[in-house]
Amino acid sequence: MLYEKIVAALEAQFEDTVTNRRYLHQHPELSFHELNTKRFIKDKLVSYGYTLIEEEVGGGGILATLDSGNLGPTIGFRADFDGLAVQEETDLSFQSTQEGVMHACGHDAHTAGLLSLAKALLPLREELIGKIIFIFQHAEEVPPGGAKDIVESGLLDELDAVYGWHVRGDDPYNGKIYIREGYAMAAADAFSIEIQGKGGHGASPHTSIDPAVVSAHLIQQLQTLVSRRKDPIDHAVLSVATFKAGEGAHNVIADGATISGTVRTLKPEVQDMIEQGIKEMTEYVCKAHQATGKVTYERGYPSVYNYPEETSLVEELFKGEFGQEMVDQSPVVMGGEDFAYYLKKKPGTFFFVSAGSVEQEELYPHHHGKFTIDERSMLTGAKAFALLINHYLAKKVGEPA
Repeated sequence: MLYEKIVAALEAQFEDTVTNRRYLHQHPELSFHELNTKRFIKDKLVSYGYTLIEEEVGGGGILATLDSGNLGPTIGFRADFDGLAVQEETDLSFQSTQEGVMHACGHDAHTAGLLSLAKALLPLREELIGKIIFIFQHAEEVPPGGAKDIVESGLLDELDAVYGWHVRGDDPYNGKIYIREGYAMAAADAFSIEIQGKGGHGASPHTSIDPAVVSAHLIQQLQTLVSRRKDPIDHAVLSVATFKAGEGAHNVIADGATISGTVRTLKPEVQDMIEQGIKEMTEYVCKAHQATGKVTYERGYPSVYNYPEETSLVEELFKGEFGQEMVDQSPVVMGGEDFAYYLKKKPGTFFFVSAGSVEQEELYPHHHGKFTIDERSMLTGAKAFALLINHYLAKKVGEPA
């Protein structure tokens, strides 16, 4: 069976997978600046024997195609490869060598895992039908991200389905997979509000229009968009993260103030309501205080929507191979992920793999300087992809070449 052959190859080359991951971990690069990382990925693909390689797709992605030469579907598998502006604080022997830059979200593992799958599959080309497109994506961490431009390049138009996975560092590694049908991850938007009042002396507030007071009222009122306007069944987060007024003098009322924050939603209609609500509430609160306000609302990645048909299929395949107890429903994640753009274009699903280091006494969250993973999660993710390849692309017995 094709699946067993792929798994045998993945297990045999696992040491090489770990070596690749540790190299990438030592040499992280920020979004849109991943020059060495791209060179490393391409060199590995060429060394494995790949010739159908597209570079700088969508401004920085790499697509490698395995064409079986036999009629069949085209399936895409994606891994991201950018690092974060985080100072590494682990005591790993393969710490980041780049000051202030770290793979603190597991993208090094995603990439090493997909490279391993690509290496395992090329010698098995004769046992496949259709095509596989390995999508190595830049700039997941920083909007507008790399996925949108890769999709808009048109080079993925032939895909019949697309799949991705992500390490889950908050869950100690045990080989478990988490998947969710429908809305799985949130749209991630940002907003800022400039409040214009009238400055003056702190001893004479009646001669001023205090933007700090206006902002305080507005910050409280914004929370009612989630607690009172939104249906409680729907998911949404509105967090004010910054507030600035004045330059530090204790007796001066500032002319203006600025607040900013993030909005996370699943459904587009809730996203629309909150954006409109922020604008309306800013207008009304400012008017009540004789101030003015200007709202800038920036939409980030859309929500990740896992297609029900593909997700149900994947879940059943995983349960059948790995066991019912090893596949669980993923909770809704209010973080953002630009894999959403692939799923807006093509059917597919995005799932999570338990990856927390079992050697650590405390598990640190993604984007933390002490974040690390159990490297066996790479093998789990690659095996999961292999199972999908076996389902979609394994040549049937007696099928002509």
